[in-house]
Amino acid sequence: MAEPYQPIPCALHERLEFAVLRRQRLRLRYRTEAGEVEAVVLPTDVATRAGAEWLSFQAESGANQVIRLDAIVSARPA
Repeated sequence: MAEPYQPIPCALHERLEFAVLRRQRLRLRYRTEAGEVEAVVLPTDVATRAGAEWLSFQAESGANQVIRLDAIVSARPA
């Protein structure tokens, strides 16, 4: 994402942090350059760097990924 970071709603940020702490899988829908993706993921960290906030997660395939929080369209328990 080349656009400036847009802070996300506090409720969504809190939901992501709780999912990390509880090791709770989420059904995550997020935007990529190729389009929207929906996947069940295991969130592992929420971090701030380079003026933006990021979610690290493990995909069902086992691959570790990182996305900017403002790319998230929705996040709900899986």
